[in-house]
Amino acid sequence: MFKVLPFLSTTFIVISAIFVAIGWILIAQRKIQAHMRAMTLAGVFASLFFIFYMSRTIFLGNTLFDGPEHIKIYYLIFLLFHITLATVGGVMGIITLRWGYKNELAKHRKIGPWTSIIWFATAITGTTVYYLLYIKYPGGSTVPVWRAIFG
Repeated sequence: MFKVLPFLSTTFIVISAIFVAIGWILIAQRKIQAHMRAMTLAGVFASLFFIFYMSRTIFLGNTLFDGPEHIKIYYLIFLLFHITLATVGGVMGIITLRWGYKNELAKHRKIGPWTSIIWFATAITGTTVYYLLYIKYPGGSTVPVWRAIFG
């Protein structure tokens, strides 16, 4: 079960990014209702990611990097970059969805492309973190989040 949770949360964020891409295509075709459904699903899957990630972090902890010591600093810098992107992207996502739902379309159109780009980068960097922790260098122990990030 412990190894399933990181896989599920990573899968949810990737699915979320796929729905954002679909939403881009749909709005370019002026299919507004379909765009709204795709972006709503993107938000749902992003929320599922957040619920799974936070539950795992709170109740089980985070996995330490178990790769070679000489690349650990690069991994930690990359991880902090990913965390920053995810935080900014999550807040921007909430704002972008809210403006879309409230029909504040001038604001929505202005922030939407930036939100999407950040979300794609978040999905890519998150998948890379998953790859490094669970596929390339598996075996790190589970510890509280601050220890996983700052050692």
